[in-house]
Amino acid sequence: MSEPTKIVLDESRIPRNWYNVMADLPAPPPPPLHPGTLQPVGPDDLAPLFPMELIAQEVSSERFIAIPEDVLDVYRLWRPTPLIRARRLERALGTPARIYYKYEGVSPAGSHKPNTAVPQAYYNARQGIKRLTTETGAGQWGSALSFACAQYGLACEVWMVRASYDQKPYRRSLMRVWGATVHASPSPVTTAGNRILAEDPGSPGSLGIAISEAVEVAAQHEDTRYALGSVLNHVLLHQTVIGEEALEQLASVGETPDLIVGCTGGGSNFGGLAFPFLREKLAGRMNPVIRAVEPAACPSFTKGVYAYDFGDTAGFTPLLKMHTLGHDFVPDPIHAGGLRYHGMSPLLSHMYELGMFEAVSRTQTECFEAGVRFARTEGIVPAPEPTHALAETISEALRCKETGEEKVIVTALCGHGHFDLAAYDRFLGGEMEDFALPQDRVDAALAHLPQV
Repeated sequence: MSEPTKIVLDESRIPRNWYNVMADLPAPPPPPLHPGTLQPVGPDDLAPLFPMELIAQEVSSERFIAIPEDVLDVYRLWRPTPLIRARRLERALGTPARIYYKYEGVSPAGSHKPNTAVPQAYYNARQGIKRLTTETGAGQWGSALSFACAQYGLACEVWMVRASYDQKPYRRSLMRVWGATVHASPSPVTTAGNRILAEDPGSPGSLGIAISEAVEVAAQHEDTRYALGSVLNHVLLHQTVIGEEALEQLASVGETPDLIVGCTGGGSNFGGLAFPFLREKLAGRMNPVIRAVEPAACPSFTKGVYAYDFGDTAGFTPLLKMHTLGHDFVPDPIHAGGLRYHGMSPLLSHMYELGMFEAVSRTQTECFEAGVRFARTEGIVPAPEPTHALAETISEALRCKETGEEKVIVTALCGHGHFDLAAYDRFLGGEMEDFALPQDRVDAALAHLPQV
């Protein structure tokens, strides 16, 4: 077979710039607001949490932002990542569609998260910060930040959502290998955590609660800052190395995508893949359909409202205009812990309101079915998060089988599932259940939205 299965770029082809989609939007998204004054937050409001260079990136309208050489030096450990043609999956499905997946599981942490963890650690270290705090859902982000902090000599303290802390013990072991301190969230070491535990000692936790804890500790210490693994503009910016590489890889084999599919929790993986393709679409150079896939148990795009809300449960963060299920919403303990977030990236939420991409939701059993199907053909066991995109990819490929369309489908396999095998055991043993999200739970959480 003359056509390649694995499309690999030389190390010299690592993107030299991050792409900032803000430069190409017809209108900027609504600004974050200070919860006390309801006025747009300024750099001084964010300075206790983030270094100034990241704050500048958060509000930048420059189309491209140069990647520092020190960051590129760490990126070289795994970037560029391969773009793989899923030939075995295509044959198993009997589809005329051509399926490509950008595999981010080759990073040291096994996911796409180091793409932003490394620059965040770098900018903090350059400003003289000694410690970073953060939250993590499934543990992919906590692992990535622990790795990144080790590269720059920073201490790292992680609040891991209790449901995932119990489900994925080896994720927390990995963080500790890289030198991090890991707490189950809600924890007794913060005011926010103690308040939740007093109300519900058996709380499974949520990303919103874990964010409150990490932000609380960061704000109390001058040598400490907070790092976020998704949602904010600078995080999505750093992830665009995924899509930039994929564009070049597809061009090298003469392919143009018809459909871009990505899973969404906070939005970093989806934005990182989709934004460079969206730039090309806006410029008229291609016209792919772009589709976000979220869990049916936590569907902020498809069931949430577009409103100002806190990014955390305790209300420590600025108010963000985003698709939200309400900051009080605690998702059911699905295995895709990285997608258990009540809100969505404000930037993506704004773009969704502008009609720039589609969104659908999937149940966890159909996602794990897709993950097993993928593993038995392509060999890679995917993390639960990207199985959402795989489920949609497979459905689209089967539709192509019925219509005869030879669509080019591109997705991001944002991490491997080697630390998620207990979840696969539950699925294979018939013990996994789907959580139907009743509207009254959403309504109850939305009743507590801030009045803006």
